[in-house]
Amino acid sequence: MNPSRKLMLVKLLHTLAWAFFAACILTIPWASHAGAFGIALLLIAVVLVEVLIIACNRGSCPLTPIAARYTEDRADNFDIFLPVWLARHNKRIFGALFVLALIYTAITWTIDQAARS
Repeated sequence: MNPSRKLMLVKLLHTLAWAFFAACILTIPWASHAGAFGIALLLIAVVLVEVLIIACNRGSCPLTPIAARYTEDRADNFDIFLPVWLARHNKRIFGALFVLALIYTAITWTIDQAARS
């Protein structure tokens, strides 16, 4: 398989992983709002595993160095099928959304617990 094809496969895998974790983050407040705190907790745990993996990999996805083997391009989105602006600000955007989801979950859980008392 030629390098451009390998790069395309890595980018596709990276994009699918990104979409999965982005969906997890975006689903947390929905699950909390619905009172599905078990699902919210599971999603939070999944995202925290992702955060740990990225932290252990010096702040980047483990697929990034694999993609780097197949191209000299180092644009912010060289390793993923995202617009440059989103790839550049991805951690800030989804980090903030994750924190907001955690806060919302804590608030809705507290309200739910108070209502049960």
